[in-house]
Amino acid sequence: MRLPTLVKTAAAVTVTAAAGTAVNDTSNRWYQRLRKPGWQPPPVAFPLAWTPLYALIAVAGARVLDRTSEADRARFARAYALNLALNFGWSALFFKARRPTAALAEIAALNASNLVLLRRASRADPVAGAALAPYVAWTLFATALNGAIVRLNSNR
Repeated sequence: MRLPTLVKTAAAVTVTAAAGTAVNDTSNRWYQRLRKPGWQPPPVAFPLAWTPLYALIAVAGARVLDRTSEADRARFARAYALNLALNFGWSALFFKARRPTAALAEIAALNASNLVLLRRASRADPVAGAALAPYVAWTLFATALNGAIVRLNSNR
């Protein structure tokens, strides 16, 4: 993995994280009033989980981009950019737009995107694939959490 590539993927991931953080307001009245499942982690768990996940996404992206042919690199870069956009899109739909049902549909698209990235990364570099696996797992957990919130608040 070359440093210039890592700097680029880290910058892209940092922008995504910062944008998501800017719209994630768990202190507002709307969010506080939502019914949430008892198995939802405490608020402090989310930044503690996302910080290393974003670092792994940046490292995995750099490893793949530096280990693929030109055509595969371009395809992976597009898939990576789409994935980061979908990552932010969930936060915007759930927290900013306050539309948990729309966010649930969007996170389903994010999960599909994650699987594409995982498959491509694993083929190019097994270490990169392993680095993306926790992100895929966490997003599946987030999907279950989002689904539970939709279900618990469906009659509101």
